[in-house]
Amino acid sequence: MKFPLPRRPRRPLLVTAALTALAALAPGALAAASSDLPAPEHGLNLLVVGIDSRKGVTPEEKERFRLGGKECDCTDVMMLVHVSAEHDRVDVVSLPRDSLTTFPDQHRDRRTGKMHAAHQAKINGAWAEGGSSFTVETVESLTGLPVHRYLEIDFRRFMDTVDRVDGGVPICTEKPLKDPSTGLDLEPGTRAVGGGEGLQYVRSRKADGQMDFGRIQKQHKFVVNTLERLREGVLDDPGRLLDLAETLRGTADAERGISATELLTLAARLRDLPPDRTEFATVPVRGFNPNIAGVGSTLDWDTEGAAEVFRRLREDRPLPAADEVAPSEISVGTYRPAPGASLICP
Repeated sequence: MKFPLPRRPRRPLLVTAALTALAALAPGALAAASSDLPAPEHGLNLLVVGIDSRKGVTPEEKERFRLGGKECDCTDVMMLVHVSAEHDRVDVVSLPRDSLTTFPDQHRDRRTGKMHAAHQAKINGAWAEGGSSFTVETVESLTGLPVHRYLEIDFRRFMDTVDRVDGGVPICTEKPLKDPSTGLDLEPGTRAVGGGEGLQYVRSRKADGQMDFGRIQKQHKFVVNTLERLREGVLDDPGRLLDLAETLRGTADAERGISATELLTLAARLRDLPPDRTEFATVPVRGFNPNIAGVGSTLDWDTEGAAEVFRRLREDRPLPAADEVAPSEISVGTYRPAPGASLICP
């Protein structure tokens, strides 16, 4: 089964020529053709964010996939992806959007041009106030890790990218999942979805009673199953891979934004990495903070647990096991690293 592809503008001649050249390359030569992606001594850190933006989404899609709400002008998804220096391990740590932080004094608001005094905020508000550069700076400050590359995905790019996966991306669930906000309605079992239904799934917070933590787990599963589908032919086809990378990357400028060719390089470096060499986790959380005026309900990280997680990444070591990190006060948010192989749908 294939999902229909949306009409796309004709490629510039230079891109067409590059595509033709890449299609002729053997997979092993692909990395050498695109050498701009850094290979730091202690591993590469890629910050992936999902933007709550309906730009380019049609009225029909908004109605069908329940996308007609007000944009929050924020990052609803934040994943810090660490690729080991030897390219033999990937660790993905999600940063909950409601994590409490403090923005520094004298930072400029990109919307108004005014300078802000230091103030408390949710981490997902960094993009609204300062765009990609301020988002990168905020994550670096909280984690103590350098962010080498940044990838920003909005609703349109997410849907178009998933629609380019032949047969769709499988979603599996052991119990019914229904969310009145996103329109998600899944019966137990496994089914393949296109971009619109996939977006409903990764946005769903009310289907399982676990709110944002449940949504993060769904996002991890969707990432793993998307990558698994891409292994079935796309990673060995440079032409299709470039098309996918261009769709995912888009054309927007961003601080340290990863390019389409750098995405190809990353794919080449990791093409033989088995799913069990990728681990997914959520930063350890201590609990909820009291409501803060002008900020709302926020989450407080487990300071010691989070420090240990990011120390391991900084040293290019595997994530700590669950029993090495103090248990969270929020049962659904407990730190539990999950191997990618355990998240693959049957």
